[in-house]
Amino acid sequence: MTAIAQDAPAAYRAAPRVGPLGTLRHTMTLAWRSLVQVKHNPMELLDLSVQPIMFLLLFTYVFGGAIAGSTGDYLQFALPGLVVQNMLFATLTTAIGLNTDITKGVFDRLRSLPISRVAPLAGRIVADTLKQVWAFALFLGLGMVLGFRVQTGVLGVVGALALLLTFALAMSWMSVLIGLKASDPEKVQIMAFSLMMPITFTSNAFVPVDTMPGWLQTWVDVNPVTFLADAIRGLLSGGPVAENLAPSLAWAAVLVLVFLPLSVRAFRRV
Repeated sequence: MTAIAQDAPAAYRAAPRVGPLGTLRHTMTLAWRSLVQVKHNPMELLDLSVQPIMFLLLFTYVFGGAIAGSTGDYLQFALPGLVVQNMLFATLTTAIGLNTDITKGVFDRLRSLPISRVAPLAGRIVADTLKQVWAFALFLGLGMVLGFRVQTGVLGVVGALALLLTFALAMSWMSVLIGLKASDPEKVQIMAFSLMMPITFTSNAFVPVDTMPGWLQTWVDVNPVTFLADAIRGLLSGGPVAENLAPSLAWAAVLVLVFLPLSVRAFRRV
């Protein structure tokens, strides 16, 4: 039995445990692989460009006058919420890309390599999170052309981006689990939108909560999207930040603690 193990090809031997530095290196390598794909498939970046433009124009000019009395006032209120919504929806690309890699057999190849088990998942998340920088810049740039004004300077913008990316990293682990559990990309979209839409729209991202029924306001007050939208408003337009920043980070930590181990376990069973 020992002789057979010694003569077996290296590909069939048990890979040694990968340390933290090795895991980081493997994660960055696979993240770079995902980023390079944009060069060969620009449609991936186009998806992150069309949606921000469409939502910003539609919400501002269709709902702005009815909700706030003027499109300018509504834009100043709604843009931070729209940024948050776009970030949440953009995490769906992680689930869809991951599911596509699985159905095409890419992960069978990765599993045969002596790399960290979490690296394929973390690499995809890191790459998709970095792509969100482009969406944030596009949102803010177009918003300023339409009349949005940052009241807190460069530090406020940097802080808003850092908070968004932190929450996107956390939220992506839930998207990873959806991508691993769904049987095809179409079911990924159905499952993810069924979850994202209610959470996003039952918040104060787009409208003030005082016109909502009392029972719905109770949920809005604890909805993580509400805390995140208010924190981004404070960082971009001025206002309270700390009282919304702490709950936002707490929700991000909960998402990681719950969905990271579940995602790794599901990946081992794929």
